[in-house]
Amino acid sequence: MTEPKVFPPLTIPETLAAGPGPGNTDARVLAAFANAGLADHMQADVLRGMIESKLMLRSLWGTRNIHTYGVGGTGFSGLDVMLNAILPGDKVVAFVNGTFSGIDGLTIRMKAATREELAASPMDPRPASVTIVTIPHGQSIGAETIDRALAEQKPKWAFMAHWETGSGRINDIRAFSDACLKHGAMGLVDAVSSLGIADFAIDDYPGVVGWASCPQKGVLCLPLTYAPVSFADRYIDEIRKTGCASYVHHPILEARHWGVIDGKDVPAPAYHRTHSGYAVAAFHEALRLTLIHGLAQKARDYAFHEKALSAAVTAMGCTVTSNMTSLVVLNLPPSLAGREKELVQNCRAVGFGIWPTLSEPVQVRIGILNQITRPAITGIVTRFGAALADMGAEIDMAGVLAGLDRHYQAAMAAE
Repeated sequence: MTEPKVFPPLTIPETLAAGPGPGNTDARVLAAFANAGLADHMQADVLRGMIESKLMLRSLWGTRNIHTYGVGGTGFSGLDVMLNAILPGDKVVAFVNGTFSGIDGLTIRMKAATREELAASPMDPRPASVTIVTIPHGQSIGAETIDRALAEQKPKWAFMAHWETGSGRINDIRAFSDACLKHGAMGLVDAVSSLGIADFAIDDYPGVVGWASCPQKGVLCLPLTYAPVSFADRYIDEIRKTGCASYVHHPILEARHWGVIDGKDVPAPAYHRTHSGYAVAAFHEALRLTLIHGLAQKARDYAFHEKALSAAVTAMGCTVTSNMTSLVVLNLPPSLAGREKELVQNCRAVGFGIWPTLSEPVQVRIGILNQITRPAITGIVTRFGAALADMGAEIDMAGVLAGLDRHYQAAMAAE
């Protein structure tokens, strides 16, 4: 018998996560995770933490929705819960303008496909009931496109990403909500990249009945804790009427463990599946820190620092094509065109974690999640400029840093 291979302990060095997400988790959140006492998932303090987290989530989402809670896992887990309302044969219109809304679109096609349609192409079904509206990479989804598609198709469900991290574009959520109301569709939104970064309240968008986000971007709570979701009564009523082909990712059953039973808050949550006391403690602390910062102030901070980063990389000869405030998506200077992945790998090799886009055309993505301070942005700019210079680009770093200094000095003067 072959002896088992035992590897040395795994050591992962400290790195700067300067990509689209996950970001560097706040040390206070990590401490809450590590310092939690060993507790079973139905221990009183764990359940209290879940109840308090549920209430803080309502504040963060800006909603009175009772069915607001966290789904164990990454953002894809939260999206799966939301999209589980879609049943085979349901008519759906989904808008796609990047990698992640594209994956959402594939998920929708899998859920809406009949057995025959799924068997015909199990990994890439093409159900007749689903219309995918594809917008070219680097463009936002606007009101005219949304209204035209919903007017033509009259779907039961409509889907769109709020902020599309694959291309760094913000889509028109107001137009989406309005069009859903106008044409009788129930809107579903991927808010993975906007919750905790943008200043919005979901109750202001009545055409949208389901929202899903993630723990590793705006909320910044370890990649594997809880994905925030929120569902309007209209969505829950539909689930009660049609059912859902899932137990673990059932939008109503999941809520029981967070103290939502029969559409009401209850003091004693019911068991649904095993939760981690460590994850609850970290999630609770991440929500606390976000609310203490203040969503409006946090949104202003992201916009201010993104503007500084965007101006700096433009001064280096790059062209910015994004409009998100937590992520800069750019084309390299012409002399480095085609070498995007090489640049990214060079940066990662020295602990500077930037990303390429995951679909064509290949661009570079630099994120500022949890990096909204002057020293943090200055460090990102300096490291990115050095990486460009190492590959042969002519960068006037003194001029770039002088421009960055002017941006921050102007802000100080305004105060």
